[in-house]
Amino acid sequence: MNSSATPYRHRFPVSIISQAVWTYHRFNNSLRDIEEQMAYRGIQVSYETIRNWSIKFADHFKEVIKKRERKPTDKWHLDEMNVKINGRMFVLWRAVDSEGVEIDVFLQKRRNKKAAIRFLSRLLKAYPTPRVIVTDKLKSYRNPIKSMCKGTDHRSHRGLNNRVENAHQPTRRKEKCLIKFKSPQGAQRMLSLMGKVRNLFAVEVGRYTKKARKRREAFQAAYSIWIGAAAALLYL
Repeated sequence: MNSSATPYRHRFPVSIISQAVWTYHRFNNSLRDIEEQMAYRGIQVSYETIRNWSIKFADHFKEVIKKRERKPTDKWHLDEMNVKINGRMFVLWRAVDSEGVEIDVFLQKRRNKKAAIRFLSRLLKAYPTPRVIVTDKLKSYRNPIKSMCKGTDHRSHRGLNNRVENAHQPTRRKEKCLIKFKSPQGAQRMLSLMGKVRNLFAVEVGRYTKKARKRREAFQAAYSIWIGAAAALLYL
């Protein structure tokens, strides 16, 4: 497939690019897995090309989904998980709302007060101050939440935070599939879009909470958002 055969500004049609990027961020597939899936369809594209698509278009898809997705509820769950990248330990800070919608993820080097302030500043810059924030027993949250979220009810109890603990599981599965993340920047970029894609195609579709007809309707709504974002690639 060459550029003269397609009326697009990219070497491959937008439909192929968007499917490759969606598959990488939606499922536990590696870049080589997607290369093989494309080859099965008769599409000769290397895993390096798919990686470049993911790097180039990740921010675009993330921003489009963020504008179209529903706003988070006023109850947030915050938590952190350790991630090892190139032999160095990092801390992935994650926030989800009371319905499991991922609000944001932020990879940092520390699990201290300064890191908590950076993460809260990032959240409050994009969303209104929540009514309730639920965290674990990490003391780094106390003063930042008290000073930055005046009037917010801060509930600190390990047993209350299962909602965000469950949200860590897709990250662990992706990490295992990729045999560890390769760089902090790549992990941040990939996990940010992965969370938004999961919000659309897993949380909103409601795999276990809706009847089949409702799930199909929700999937079509999510699909239309993704295809709308893909169509804009013609102008990037």
